[in-house]
Amino acid sequence: MRRLRHTRVFFALAILVTGITGCSSLLPNSHSEASSFKTFEEARAAIESLIPMQSNQDTLTALGIEAGKQPNTTLLTHADVVRRFVPGSVLTKQDLNAGIVACIEAKDSCRGLEVLASRIDKVRSGNFFADFLNFSRRTDTTGWRFNAVILLVDNVVVYRTWGGQPAVNETEVHKNPLGPLQDVGPSTVTTAR
Repeated sequence: MRRLRHTRVFFALAILVTGITGCSSLLPNSHSEASSFKTFEEARAAIESLIPMQSNQDTLTALGIEAGKQPNTTLLTHADVVRRFVPGSVLTKQDLNAGIVACIEAKDSCRGLEVLASRIDKVRSGNFFADFLNFSRRTDTTGWRFNAVILLVDNVVVYRTWGGQPAVNETEVHKNPLGPLQDVGPSTVTTAR
């Protein structure tokens, strides 16, 4: 009997300490890697190392920039390139980069690659019980996102550009004063006919 009492006291203290500390280590975390590049700078350097009218498909393969090997890489057709770079009648050929014009004029010999790369970490922080019971949830998102477009004519790079977010740092906070009951209201309301 005495042993059972000590066990109950131990569990009560454990729950109390857990509640006080917040148990943030029990909250879910996620990590996504959509790239073979380790950093934003590595991706940027790879794209900038491509020299228009000199670099070719072998250069891209050496850098690991291939639709089959680089995740989230889209193959662009001639029609995709035209839609992307000449969306309306506002731009003329003089407004476009010479590589883009060469690609558009090459018709079926023109193709492109759109590379989307990222490394994102999402960490939930705060009090475990407030999160678990849906009173308050805080998610911190960090990492980077990168995008690039490469145009080729007859396997020779004629144009390349890049952009993205070198440092992603976002915090999302959801507060529900009613906790688990917050979303119950609309589902229990019925309309009279």
